[in-house]
Amino acid sequence: QVRLVESGGGVVQAGDSLRLSCLVSGRTFSSYDMGWFRQAPGKEREFVARITRSGGNTDYADSVKGRFTISRDNAKNTVYLQMNSLKPEDTAVYYCATDFRRLLRRTPGDYDNWGQGTQVTVSS
Repeated sequence: QVRLVESGGGVVQAGDSLRLSCLVSGRTFSSYDMGWFRQAPGKEREFVARITRSGGNTDYADSVKGRFTISRDNAKNTVYLQMNSLKPEDTAVYYCATDFRRLLRRTPGDYDNWGQGTQVTVSS
């Protein structure tokens, strides 16, 4: 059984930075890709970023490109999301998810396991 636990969310002001972490247990972490998604109140869950199992390739939503950076430490079974220059529209619950099949897609339904989410609130 795979378990994902996100942390690092909080309440910040516009322009601030946060780093989210997602600790994964239960399966060989270095064998699969990972993604970050977010969901704002009243909106659908949307893709934020993803990273391949080696960390060699990443992909970002246009809305966060240049501000967010996804990375991973396979020795620590952890994937990170560094978020800089935060905006009020970044306010959402952020989720990490596993991509065992390595589909390299942005659709939530293509991901296998999810964490419980961590709240990020950006005030103006």
